[in-house]
Parts: sequence; structure tokens; C-alpha cells
Amino acid sequence: MTTNAGGSNSAIDWFRYARQIQKQQLRQLAQSGELASRICHLVHMLQCERGASNIWLCSEGRLYDAECRASRALVDEHIAALLSLLDKERLTSSALCQRIAAALRDLELLPALREDVREKRLDAAAVMEQFSQTIRHLLSIVPQLNDTIDDPRIVRHVVALYSVMQGKELVGQERATGALGFTLGHFSDALRQRLVDRIDGQQPCFDTFLSLAGEEMAQSFHTRCGATLEIEQLRRLACTRQPPADRGESALHWFVLHTQRLEHLRALEEALIEALMRAVEALLADDNDTATWQEPAEDALALRPDNPLLPLVRQQARELEQLTAQLASLKTTLEERKVIDHAKSVLMNHQNMSEEQAWQCLRKMAMDKNQRMVEIAQALLTVKNLWQ
Repeated sequence: MTTNAGGSNSAIDWFRYARQIQKQQLRQLAQSGELASRICHLVHMLQCERGASNIWLCSEGRLYDAECRASRALVDEHIAALLSLLDKERLTSSALCQRIAAALRDLELLPALREDVREKRLDAAAVMEQFSQTIRHLLSIVPQLNDTIDDPRIVRHVVALYSVMQGKELVGQERATGALGFTLGHFSDALRQRLVDRIDGQQPCFDTFLSLAGEEMAQSFHTRCGATLEIEQLRRLACTRQPPADRGESALHWFVLHTQRLEHLRALEEALIEALMRAVEALLADDNDTATWQEPAEDALALRPDNPLLPLVRQQARELEQLTAQLASLKTTLEERKVIDHAKSVLMNHQNMSEEQAWQCLRKMAMDKNQRMVEIAQALLTVKNLWQ
């Protein structure tokens, strides 16, 4: 039997070897913290360019020309910073590298997309779809950064961050979708439904975050990151009536309000990344468990015969059960999202669907069969694998 690096089969040596591997994984995650931050910044600027491009196209070039140029320049700066960081990273996960490759492929197509926008060869809906695909591939990198670490203290931070990033992207899509309707001065039934879906989709993401966040983070979200009264008023206008013919004033007001909300969510993302890095550093610095193994628990109990063993065992069992259940729940949430995203990609690639059409298709099948969407997604992937 191949043993650990020291060649010993004792429990304490295996325990130390496990800690050594865990610390290697934690150091890798610590290095990936800057990568997560770079991705967040780039996604934020792509969201800005997407929204500005929508208003520019829908207004026939009357509105947001300067904003389009500025957002393109900022996106290019952040792409350069991301590429520079990737040159320095030593990544060992094949799945992570595949996610990065998909994102880089979309970023390489960005100049052609911008040319199509400038020449007005694509409508706003098609442009929004291509930007959203690029953002989706960038976001898919984040949960993969934590693929090898099972500690629930780390997993909960990653799931909380990923949930906020997904919710923020839906806020960004809401901004772009609403800007389209307000600029056109008309919301079709399909556009209105798309807007409603973006609004409804935010709540599960933010609910997941709030279930994992500490009191300070939750308070920050409730105070700064929710939809304001003005946003709610414009939502009702968009979802129940047609907007006024005001030459884009409502569109600009809508865009500014959502931009402010997105900026607050951006600050929350940074705070979550900092919290994740602090948790990683704390685990790297924690050697208490090694000390415990150097002084076996049985000896400590022998010195305290008045201390009953059974309550201690029960307490430790309860703590272990809680940690295990928490970890299982967090990992399930993350894995379900990966399965649904994979199924959406299959429908988009093999059925020529847009991301919106793929989502609606999975949603309708789930409702028709009275099953969870992840079950439908898993069935679709199984059928695809059998067919291949």
C-alpha cells in the first residue's frame, strides 16, 4: 500500500499528511482570490457595456454614445489585467481550465460583436444574448475555484459569493431588458415576460446568500442592495402598462437607478471575497488540530474521571452531523446549478436556442412533469450521453 510522504501508516502521520494536502489546496485557493476579484471586475464592466449598447442601439445612436466608448475601454483594461494574472497562475484543475478556455473564447469574439453593434448589424436582443453568454462563462469559473476543498467554512463563503454574482447578473439583465423596452417606448409580451423572469430569478439567489451570510453582510444587503421604491415603481409601469413617449428619459432614469444598485452589489462582492480570503488564511494558520493529535483525547479524559464520556461523544457527534449536513446542502446547491447550466448549454448548442429559450424550455418541462428543474436537466444530460 502506498502511504503518505513519510512512509508511515500510523493514524497521526496520515492525519498530518491530510492536513498537508488541505493546506496545499488552501494556498491554491488563496492565490485564486485575486482571480475571483478580477472576474468580478470584468463581469461588472461587461454588464455596463451590455446595458449601454442596448440603449445606443434602441435609440438609433442618439443616447449613450460616450458611455459605450468608455465602457469598452474599461472592459479592455480589465481583460488585459485578467490575461496578465492568468499568465502567472499555476492551475492544476482540468475542469477549471476548461471554464477559463470557454470564457476566453467569448472574449476573443468581443471585437467582432462590437463591430456588429457599431454597424447596427444586430438588434439589441441579439447583442444582449451574446454579452450574457460571455458573462455566464466568466461566472462559471468561480465555483470551480473551490472544487477540491470540502471544508464547510470555505464552501459556505464560495456559495454565498457565487449566489450574489448570479443575482447581480440577473439585476444586470433586468437593467438591459428594461432599458430596451423603455427606449423603444414599448414592451411586447415576450419582452415583458423576460423582464418578469429576470426579476423573479433574483430572489432565490439572494435568499441563498442571506441564508449563509453573517449578520453584518445581511444588514448591508438589506440597507443598500435591494430594489428601491423608484425601481419598484418603474417595474410596475413596465409590467402593467406601456411607458410614456419621453424620448428615452424613462430609459435613462431606469438605467441610472439599476446602475446604482449594481454598484452596491459590486461592493458586496468585494466584501465577500475578502471574507473568503480571511477564512482561508485562518485555516492555514490554524494548527490546533495537530496539537490535539499530539495529546490523544483518551489521556485527557483519563485525567478527568469525573467528566462523563458519553455527553462529550454525543456533543461531538451532533457537531459532526451538523457540519456534514451543512456541507452536503451547500455542495448540492452548487452542483445543481452546474447541472442546469450544462443542460442549458446542450440545448443552446444542439437545438440552436438562445439562453433565454433554453431556460424557458427546461422550466416548462419541469412544470409539465411536476419535477424539479435539476431533475429535468439531469435527464437531458443522460439522454445526450447515451446518444453520443
